[in-house]
Amino acid sequence: MKMTWKKMSALLSLVLAGALLTATAAAQCSNTEALPKAKLHRQSWEVGREGASLSLVSDSTDPIVGMWRFQFLAGTTVIDQGIVQWHSDGTEMTNSSRNPDTQSFCMGVWQKAGDSLYKLNHYAISWDPTTSTTTPQGLANIRESLRLAKDGNSFTGTFVINQYDESGNLLANVSGTLTGYRINVNTNLTVLF
Repeated sequence: MKMTWKKMSALLSLVLAGALLTATAAAQCSNTEALPKAKLHRQSWEVGREGASLSLVSDSTDPIVGMWRFQFLAGTTVIDQGIVQWHSDGTEMTNSSRNPDTQSFCMGVWQKAGDSLYKLNHYAISWDPTTSTTTPQGLANIRESLRLAKDGNSFTGTFVINQYDESGNLLANVSGTLTGYRINVNTNLTVLF
């Protein structure tokens, strides 16, 4: 019985793989014109639509997508620095150099605003462990506008940070310039710090 189950499982796997990788085909009678060649396209499961189905995944990736080393400056003072990832789905995640007690990871959403121009709306839950270890200080909102360099390996721009308390009252406002450079598989640790 085990041998039959193994054969049946292998056959079912082969049929399923063939169904998922099937190219577009056309059959016609009495047509002397050459038919277009069959093509395979990358696929993705699209959830949330009525009758969820496989759909074509875009082969294009926005040049901002990737991992970056960043720095915020207010005049000559470093306000923050760290590592940020910009994702192809329009989300972003930052690992700040801030003390983890005050919150060093935060997330945002980005949108292309023009040729090589990007806007980021980013929120962080801030903590002040000197006043409370159980209640957050409030939300910080970071807004960035940046321009990606022509080579796609660095960016410059401006930022505004607004820190709010738990009731939504503005506690602090800081603005300045930002810079960043791309991290890739060849980036050496000594370049990062």
